Amino acid sequence: MLRFALALILFLSACATVPPEPRPAPGTVPAPSEAELRQRADHAARQFVRVVKTVEPVAEQVCRERTSNVNCDFQIVVDDRLGQPPNAFHTLGRNGEPLIAFNLALILAVENEDELAFIMGHEAAHHIAGHFERARRGASLGAQIFGGAAATISGGDADAIRAGQEFGAALGIRTFSKEFELEADALGTIITQRAGYDPIRGAEFFNRLPDPGNRFLGTHPPNAARIETVRRVASGS
Repeated sequence: MLRFALALILFLSACATVPPEPRPAPGTVPAPSEAELRQRADHAARQFVRVVKTVEPVAEQVCRERTSNVNCDFQIVVDDRLGQPPNAFHTLGRNGEPLIAFNLALILAVENEDELAFIMGHEAAHHIAGHFERARRGASLGAQIFGGAAATISGGDADAIRAGQEFGAALGIRTFSKEFELEADALGTIITQRAGYDPIRGAEFFNRLPDPGNRFLGTHPPNAARIETVRRVASGS
């Protein structure tokens, strides 16, 4: 089922997307000098390396504690394409190895190491909690159910069956997506704390995301619910 596999990849590849900051009107803010840009890039790169070195081994340890027969050797990769909106996501490599990907825009967008550490912990938590496989099963089951229903109703029309499979796959993925995000926020909080960072300060990252509200079959829960989850887990309550 190539189509619902693609839907799954797209769902899991937009976990921490940040909208680009609005650009000021021309002439209102002086453009940064080349030296300032280089200094900012150097600071962001050093910050990223520090956080990866600190958080990655903690995430791997938590993974080993909470799973069995799961590859816990996280690979951190950077998408260096320019012009992309800030984004980070978890996926699996060709051999099933867990990948946590950041693009350059996100590395530059975070305001402190706590935010970067929390994002990394959140993405690692998706793997530890088995969200990729759970979403795949949901997509497969949804495609099977709705594809079968479409086949019955349409008398076996190929286009109708394909449409039913695509709808069912999307529905199967979205059914638990909010739950997955809150689970990843909770476990990500634990990983962030164990790595020595402040998850509450890190979760301030949500305040710069558009609030999805509580839309039916939305992919992400309201920002307030996510921040409350982080606060609750961080306080041990």
